[in-house]
Amino acid sequence: MNKVVKYGLLGAGAVVAVAVMMGAYLAATFDPNDYKAEIIKAVKQTRQRTLHLDGDIKLRVFPYLGTSLERVSLSEYRSEKTFASVDTVKVSLELFPLLRHELVVDDVIVKGLSANIVRHKDNTTNFDDLLDQKNEGGKKPVRFDIASVLVKNAQVSYLDEGSGAQYALNLEKLETGRIAYGVPVKLELAADAKGKQLDLNVQLAGILTFDPEKKQYSIADTKLKVMGFAQGISDIKLITSGDIGTDLASHAVSAKGFELNASGSQNGSPFEARLTLPELFASKDKIAAQHLKFDAKLYNGNLVAGLSLPDLSGNAQSFSGSQLLLDLALQMPDQSLDFKLSSPVSGSLDSERLTLNQLDIVANGRFDRLPGKPVSSEMKGSAVVDGKNEVLQAVLAGGLLQSRINAKIGVYGFSDPKVKFDADLDQFDADLYMPRRKKAEQEDKPFDLSFLRKFNLDGSLSIGKLIVENIKAADVKLDIAAHQGSMRVSPFSAQLYRGSANGSLGVSAGDIPSFSIDANLSGIDIAALTHDAADFNMIEGSGNVAARIIMQGNRVSSMKRSMSGNLALHLADGAIKGFDIAQKLRDAKGVLTGRQTESADRRQKTDFSELKASFKISNGVAHNEDLTLKSPLLRVAGSGDIDVGLSRMNYLAKATLAGTLQGQGGLDKVAGIIVPLRIAGPFDDLKYTLDFGAMVNEAAKQKVEAAKQELRTKAQEQLKENLKGLFR
Repeated sequence: MNKVVKYGLLGAGAVVAVAVMMGAYLAATFDPNDYKAEIIKAVKQTRQRTLHLDGDIKLRVFPYLGTSLERVSLSEYRSEKTFASVDTVKVSLELFPLLRHELVVDDVIVKGLSANIVRHKDNTTNFDDLLDQKNEGGKKPVRFDIASVLVKNAQVSYLDEGSGAQYALNLEKLETGRIAYGVPVKLELAADAKGKQLDLNVQLAGILTFDPEKKQYSIADTKLKVMGFAQGISDIKLITSGDIGTDLASHAVSAKGFELNASGSQNGSPFEARLTLPELFASKDKIAAQHLKFDAKLYNGNLVAGLSLPDLSGNAQSFSGSQLLLDLALQMPDQSLDFKLSSPVSGSLDSERLTLNQLDIVANGRFDRLPGKPVSSEMKGSAVVDGKNEVLQAVLAGGLLQSRINAKIGVYGFSDPKVKFDADLDQFDADLYMPRRKKAEQEDKPFDLSFLRKFNLDGSLSIGKLIVENIKAADVKLDIAAHQGSMRVSPFSAQLYRGSANGSLGVSAGDIPSFSIDANLSGIDIAALTHDAADFNMIEGSGNVAARIIMQGNRVSSMKRSMSGNLALHLADGAIKGFDIAQKLRDAKGVLTGRQTESADRRQKTDFSELKASFKISNGVAHNEDLTLKSPLLRVAGSGDIDVGLSRMNYLAKATLAGTLQGQGGLDKVAGIIVPLRIAGPFDDLKYTLDFGAMVNEAAKQKVEAAKQELRTKAQEQLKENLKGLFR
């Protein structure tokens, strides 16, 4: 046995000795530069590329098989255009480990590398032909052990012909320690990345451990620093530290003492963000986390956000946490808002489901420009997020602003969300949350409805009592649909001002916003409505109003000037304020010549038992031809224009005194006479003009006609008498 060992050792020693002598002989006698032409020819024949070997080739055989190349370049496929080049490459590897299917490499040094990577429109690349396409599935992967790697001054360009994206990477330095499966390797990297809307400097240091066979990768003591500009964000500064890792075989991720700090500026607005993961482990069998926290400051620090999760435990099928906390704080010179959300959390990674089953939401705000100023809300409920089907559903109840609300909300699809809701409020006063402005400011200030283009929602809203722009309604029911910049409320119904309303409303957020109203009001107290809506106090009565109106514009003033459509009203038992026609006619005996013009007097009014009128509206002007007003004393017909855009009117009414006025203060003298009444001027300074001259002329005509009629009657009677005498 000892002889076997002895002779075996002697034999092995002899083999080593022979190998050493052969390596020494080859190193002394073999010059690889003599074979440059053959190497270049072989590459051309097998790869259809041109290889340039402009520098010397140095070869070492034992104990390491090594080579050193200088000034090497390779062309594109079937082209003389350079694909890649390198100034210097040095690499060597041990011979005997190759027999064990292992790759043991000494130092690897690469300097002055330049490569041009192209992805074509068909998703192929300009180096696909260099990849070994043979089926290697049956072969055992080669294990490698590299003493160190040093790459300096490498330039890599990338072009995506499909998207047109271009990037350039300048790898200033990549330096590692020993690289081997499962062995921690020290890593240092410094690089610049440039492209359209991209200019970043990256520095990375850490201890990398990897094992491709076990599919395990981790980096400890990470120090990553990224600075520069990207995608409209300037002054980027991103710093990370700590340990992170992943086990792809068991689908596990882990972090310990990990921290990320980021800051920058977008559109001139600086921001800061911080993520801390003191301890995190997540796999199929176990989930454990402690003190996860995210903080951010946006818009010059005016918006501060915080998200924290003190603990999380369970597994991929089921996990839970004691409390999820979200804090938002908005601070502006004339407003502030504090928002807090909390709930225990549970869920499942397998089913991609997250549940907040005890939601508690509290909001408190101050808005100096609002009439109500302080705003508060407190709601409770639950929410479920189904990530697999991209669905979020929530049920909420409590106080919203000064209202009590019960609501169900659903969000379907996260990339292009569609929202459905069903909400019930006991009351809502919108005027408390609308800034007070002067009327002129309201009409001249442009508004922007472009936000509607992002809406994709359908829902129902019920409100017990509602106030909007001082208009008061009850039992309001709205069905709302908003899609692609168009919002429609159809149908809507409400009780208001002793009557009811129903119909539909439409808004389109085009380049020029447009609005449509299709409404029917029944049994409305018109005086109360016009007073609250527009501080308009010219008419009293109750009845029906039907409106079909279209408007366009991004200001109230332009909307009024563009108004078109139709409007009809039928009122009963009311009055027109500002002028008493009957009273003026009582005084007619003393002024039956010329004209008399007076300003409106709110204390006077013309009563009516019925008022009917229809209007055709075009370019903000409502034109009427069929006004009829009836009362025991007079009848009124009229026609004219009401210019809504300019807030003025020019209207001619013709009043006819009833024929039943005998004995009433001498009015019998003007009974049946048509009295022209012109109403003209701006709404806030209307002038009433009675044309008594025309009334006198009318009266004279009527007297002449009456005299003629009387003569005709007498002549007819005389003729009858004479005819009777002839036949006696």
